[in-house]
Amino acid sequence: MDYVKPHELVEEVVLTAKKKANLSVRDMLLRGFLAGAFLAYATSLVIVVLSQGLPSIVGAILFPVGFVMLVLLGTELATGNFALLPAGMMAGEVPLGKMLRNWGWVYFGNLIGSLFYAVLFYLAVTSWGAASSGAIGDLLKAAAQKKTLAYAALRANGWAAAFVKGVLCNWMVTVGAVLAMVSRSTVGKILAMWLPIMTFFALGFEHSIVNMFVIPVAMLFGAPISIRQWWFWNQLPVTVGNIVSGALLTGLALYLTHSPKRILSIEPAQASQPEARVALEQAAGVQAL
Repeated sequence: MDYVKPHELVEEVVLTAKKKANLSVRDMLLRGFLAGAFLAYATSLVIVVLSQGLPSIVGAILFPVGFVMLVLLGTELATGNFALLPAGMMAGEVPLGKMLRNWGWVYFGNLIGSLFYAVLFYLAVTSWGAASSGAIGDLLKAAAQKKTLAYAALRANGWAAAFVKGVLCNWMVTVGAVLAMVSRSTVGKILAMWLPIMTFFALGFEHSIVNMFVIPVAMLFGAPISIRQWWFWNQLPVTVGNIVSGALLTGLALYLTHSPKRILSIEPAQASQPEARVALEQAAGVQAL
């Protein structure tokens, strides 16, 4: 069958988590670099489309192309690993130290890839700094200021809002990362991934890796945002929110309800129920005689 059942899916998640936890630093950095660049590519595609006056839903429909590319090519995205590795840890296959090691190096790799593409995109749009950024730059600057200065104006409430949007975002992103394993066909994987990724983007929630591109490139285009404002009012709360939802609402939640050990403990009990019912009926028949 093309469809992978939930308990088999969790087994695949645990196996994948174990492999990711044992990657070399070189592979984590390189694969993280590629994932960050691919996601930045998809984000810039959305910006170019929206700068032409098309509705935002069109951008949401297009954005998952970046996620599909990075998943099918086996790269490393920190936000997806925020769910996969905790499931492996719950299964006893991934030590805490290796989980944190993976998160740190992959996150750093994602940052390098995002910044690398941001510089190239800036140079391409401005003809190596000789021309104006036009509507594309204006759209990016407005988006980046909304993601930083608008939160700063609200102070504690703004930090909390960024955190909550990070939680809501990565709940869907990590569902997408898990659903990439729910089908054995390439087309099935793409369709399964597309739905939750499109959902989070259409709702305008906060993704820490996407913001590694949006805010720095907007700063290159002239947005009045400092590095401190970027990290304190967006990158930090959004990353924490991404970790909370990925680890708790996807990784641990799915493992607790679909873990192979739990399924094995339930199935024998369910299998014995019909036998018990037959035994009771036979006993009732003997009493009636």
